[in-house]
This record gives sequence, structure tokens and C-alpha cells, in this order.
Amino acid sequence: MDPLEPPRVDLNADLGESVERWESGEDLALLDVVTSANVCCGAYAGDEGLMFATCLAAAERGVAIGAQVGYPDREGFGRRPQDPDHDELVRQVREQVDLLAEIADETGATVAYVKPHGALYHAVTSDEAQSAAVVEAVAPYGLPLLGLPHALALSRARAEGLPVVVEGFADRAYTPSGDLVPRSDPGAVLHDRAAVAAQAVRLLGTVDSICLHSDSPGAVDLAGAVRAALERAGATIGPFA
Repeated sequence: MDPLEPPRVDLNADLGESVERWESGEDLALLDVVTSANVCCGAYAGDEGLMFATCLAAAERGVAIGAQVGYPDREGFGRRPQDPDHDELVRQVREQVDLLAEIADETGATVAYVKPHGALYHAVTSDEAQSAAVVEAVAPYGLPLLGLPHALALSRARAEGLPVVVEGFADRAYTPSGDLVPRSDPGAVLHDRAAVAAQAVRLLGTVDSICLHSDSPGAVDLAGAVRAALERAGATIGPFA
């Protein structure tokens, strides 16, 4: 990046996961702040109605749409580790991307990227087999894959000629190795407005996209604080896709 150019960064959030949150207006409020929407594809939460409503609202606001793919584990919200075989994981991911693509097309929008969710996101950071399966699943679409800077899945995607998007988290604590602190550990999720905004600013120039979790308490307020802090720091906010 040219040091004279202002840093550019995308803001993404996981959306379409909860009817209650949609009806509360929180998801819509987040769509007025973020620039990319990771739309839940119905495996770990959500449903086709939420997918349609989220895609339509995102398209109306010029927000990029991504497929948020995860393990089919609604009881555990996709956050419990799973060990599907290679072919099964490829099938699961493609079915979710295909479903979102079909629904997005009904709204006049297109799927612009793929982001694993929850336990799958963590698995493809270090698990060789699951990384290979996810990259194989995404390869025919040619879509960018989101992940942590050191994720094996991103390395594999690059080797396959697929675009990748390096992601950071404003509202999650990191380990010294650059992984996310497990949610079961104290302090794993950041709630302090100033701390979340400051972490987002620290990530500038090191990542392409910054994630904000929509299921965190006060998510809309945190998102607004992050965007304001990034703009004060001179960043240009916009979709990477």
C-alpha cells in the first residue's frame, strides 16, 4: 500500500442469524454501518426468509454479500468442533453457498465472498484436512475466502489462485500467536466501547476487513464507535469485494 494513500478497510458483520434480532431492528441498524454482510446460510442458524430479507436490505444499501458457511449444528450455533469427512464438508459448504446465491439472485444481488463461521473458522486456521476441503469447495466459484492472516485455508487458497481476504476482529481478544482467544476463556469477547474502537484502529494497515459480531451486547453501538474511530484515523471504509 502506498504510504501516502489513506488506509482502506472493509467492515463486516455476521447477519441473518436470528429472527428476534432481525425484528428488533439491530441487523438493519448494523447494515447502515458495515460494508459487508456475512449472511448466515441456514446451517447453524437462520433460515431462507432471513437470508432473503438480509440480502435485499444489504443490496439496497450497497453492502457486499458474503456466504457465512458453517457446520450444520443449530443446537451449538456452529461453535462446537466437528470432524466431517472431506467429501461431506465439501458438500456442506457448496450447498450453503449455492442456496445463498439462489436467494441473493432473487434480490438482484450476488454473493461476493465466502467466510467460514465459528468452529469451522477456527478449524481452517490450523487443520490441514478441513482447510483442504473448504478450499476445494470454494474453488469452483472463484470467490474470495476470508480468514486470519496465518490461516492454512488462506495459504491453500493462494496456492490455488483464489483471492483471499485477511481479516481481523475488533471485538475479540487475541492470543500471542495471533489466534482468537477461545470464547470459553474470560475476556475472550471485548465489550468496552473504547477498547473495541482502539483495537480496530490498531488493525488498520494489517488486514483487509474488520469483523464485528452482531450477537454481542450493544453491537450496534460498538459498530458505530469502530467506524467513527477508523474514519478519525483517516481510513477509507468500503467493501473489499
